[in-house]
This record gives sequence, C-alpha cells and structure tokens, in this order.
Amino acid sequence: MSLREECGVFGVISPDPVAAAGLCYYGLYALQHRGQESCGIVVNDDGVFTSHKDLGLVSEVFSSEMLSSFPEGTMAVGHVRYGTTGGTNRRNCQPIEVNHQKGRMAIAHNGNLSNAAELRNALELSGAIFHTTSDTETIAYIVTRERLKSSSIEEALSKAMDTLDGAYSLVLMSPQKLICARDPYGFRPLCYGQTPDGIYVVASESCALKAVGAEFVRDVLPGEILVFSKNGVASRKEHCGRKQKKLCVFEYIYFARPDSVIDGVSVHAARLQAGKILAKTHPADADIVIGVPDSGLDAALGFSQESGIPYGIGLIKNKYIGRTFISPGQDNRLDAVKIKLSAIEESVKGKRVVLIDDSIVRGTTSGRIVRLLREAGAKEIHMRISAPPFLHPCYYGTDIDSSENLIACKYSVPEIAQILGADSLGYLPAHALCALAGSSGYCSACFSGEYPTAIPHDTRKDRFEQKLSEKRN
Repeated sequence: MSLREECGVFGVISPDPVAAAGLCYYGLYALQHRGQESCGIVVNDDGVFTSHKDLGLVSEVFSSEMLSSFPEGTMAVGHVRYGTTGGTNRRNCQPIEVNHQKGRMAIAHNGNLSNAAELRNALELSGAIFHTTSDTETIAYIVTRERLKSSSIEEALSKAMDTLDGAYSLVLMSPQKLICARDPYGFRPLCYGQTPDGIYVVASESCALKAVGAEFVRDVLPGEILVFSKNGVASRKEHCGRKQKKLCVFEYIYFARPDSVIDGVSVHAARLQAGKILAKTHPADADIVIGVPDSGLDAALGFSQESGIPYGIGLIKNKYIGRTFISPGQDNRLDAVKIKLSAIEESVKGKRVVLIDDSIVRGTTSGRIVRLLREAGAKEIHMRISAPPFLHPCYYGTDIDSSENLIACKYSVPEIAQILGADSLGYLPAHALCALAGSSGYCSACFSGEYPTAIPHDTRKDRFEQKLSEKRN
C-alpha cells in the first residue's frame, strides 16, 4: 500500500525587508511533525526569488550557513513534506517555482487532489510536461494557465479553484503578493497571524505562528482566498459556502500538534475528550494508564482522569526518530519501531496496563509496542485506540489509499487483539467523533466510507514508476 503525504505550509510577508528565510525556518521547524521527508524555502527579494530545497529534516537541510546565504526579503514561502513510496526524490521537494510570461510564482501545498489524475492527463494531452509526481505541480500548471488570461494572480487562483477538487491548503507567492487559499471543504487547516511589527504569517497550524512571535488572527475559511500585499489584507469569498465543511477529523486525532487550535477547537482538548470517551465506552480493570508518544499521551491523560486509574509514563520515544506512520515502505517502518520506543520497566512490570494509541493501520507497529511492554514485564495489556477502525481509503491526504492492508478490514476486534498480543482492544466509537471536532463539520470517510467528493478511479501518483515496477516483476 503506497503512502500519501500530509504536509505543512508556511508563508511570511513584511512591510520592510527582513530575514525572511529565518522566519520560515522557525515556522517550518514548528511544523516538522507534519512532514519529515523534505523541506524547502523560497525568499522574494524585490521580485528576485532565491530558494533551497532538499531531502531531510529542517535542521539538516538548513544550516546556519545556508540560512545566512539567503538575502533579506519582504516575502517567503516554505514547506515540509511527508514522504511517499516511489516519490522520495528531490524533484518532489516544495515549494514549486514557476517562471511564466507575466512573472514568477512559488507555491506550497498541503493536501491531496481527488481529481489529480484526471487533471494531469488533460494537461499532458494539451502539451504540458511534468517534472514531479506531486499534485502541487498540477495546481501550479492550472494557476499559471489561468494567470496568462487573468488580470491578477488572485483572479487566476480563483478560476483554478473551479477546476480543483479535493483537499488543498495553499500558500502562493508572486513578485508583489503573498496569497493563501483553502479548498471549499476545508479538509486541511490553514490560519494566519501578525507580529507586533506588522509581519503577516500564514501557516498550516497555529503553533507555527507562536514560533515566530505572531499573534493568531483567525483561520482561513473553507473556500477563502486571502491576498496579502502592501495594501494590507484582502479576502475573496466567491468559493465560500459552496460545500459543506469537511475538516479531516484525523487532524485532531493525530496530525496536528497538541498546542494548536484548529477552527476554534483545541487539539489537546479534543484528544483529552477522546480518552474520556474511551474510558466510558471501553473501561478496563488496570493499575496504570500509559500513552504511545506523542499523540497518544493526551488521550491517555483523559482516560486516566475519567477512570481514576493513575496515569504514568510507560514508553519513552527517541526524539530524533521520525514518525513510523509516515516512514515510506514497510521495511523502514519495522526498523524505525525497533529504535524509536523503549519501555520503562519500573512503570509497567507486574502491572495491568491500559495502553492508549491514536490508531491501528496495518497492526505492525501496534504489535511491536505490545511486545515491548510484555518484555518489560506487563501483566496485562488493554489497548485502547482514540480513533475508530480504519476501513476505507482516504483520497484527501491521509496515509491510507487502499483497504488492502488495513487490519480492521480483515479481522474482528477480538481477532485483532489476539494478533497484536493484547488482552483486550477497544476503539473510539464512530459516533463520538463529533465530540472531538466540536460543532464544525468534519470528514471521517476513512472510518465510514462516506466521501464528500467523487471517488477517483486512478489514484496513482506516478504511473511510470508503477509500469517500471511491473516490468521488473
């Protein structure tokens, strides 16, 4: 099963030239959890674009020497990317830069177009030549095509949005403007803030605003286009209200940082609530509640508060290892788990343990964690998951594009518990998701199979890669 990307975008615009690359660096550092495969920054110095993109973490790609080589500028856009099988190469690094007849453009994208293959095929038949396997290049082509026929970049983006379907939160930079947009469903988060000295900052999550000293202003509305320029901030809402809001509920369960607030809902509070619901719906007789770092910790605290079972630290994470959920390839996943987590024997030995995690996809990682606790002497392990079972593919940017390897599609809950080596297993009830996302609309298609958009027939990122693989086999 190939992996989709879940990325982070960041942008800054200042009334005067500043060390824009440095601001981008700290913003991307705060968004590192959203993508650890590659990253990039493009700085705009009076219409001259300077960029650097490469594979690796933000701290690896951008040394102090590299950052100092950037000129000061009034604008910058940045991106952290989440890896994909068959797509781990420098060509897919973002932001993507385009030179066209009316100027230049740099664009960064978080999400996944559900009609990407259809759009790309049409573009190729019209003569377009692609250099990446990323949806972002398709978006860049369509925006550029519209720009050549439009009076402004924001008008071109608005026309492009008539064509795009699925999930996209965008940050786009032209020589004179910084523009951000969120798809009409609002699948992926996007917000903006302002620093005391008048610098506007756009980011996937509010935690990145804090990292650069910006005060949160508000979330970008689903379908909204915001235009930042020397004239201030202008909002275009012609795409707002066209669709029912469908923010990915997995942002609250797993993707976002706990200190972020998305569409008015605290991520920490949502995970705490998930743990409390699990304690009510799937209670357990136990001596300690522990969470799988990092996204399982808040839910574990909530379970402890509701159940009265003491909360403890039972697993330690190596902070220098990326999330196994976004490691490209099954073999890499297994290797990462071996060095990523270790159990604290003093906490779990001889005890009945409630183990809280955010999800079970294939079961490989969960089984390994259960074995770690068994080896540390845990007497019983009662696993609780702060999400419903994954039963369906996701076409909007989550790490599930096929049901083929989803363990919940093949086995019952008791059978999964036996496979993992747990004494019991309980999932968050699907009807409880509304308690996490608040009153705002959310997408839970990967749990329910109810999709907001048409289901794409072709979900391949790189059909040429697939054909080459078939020849080898």
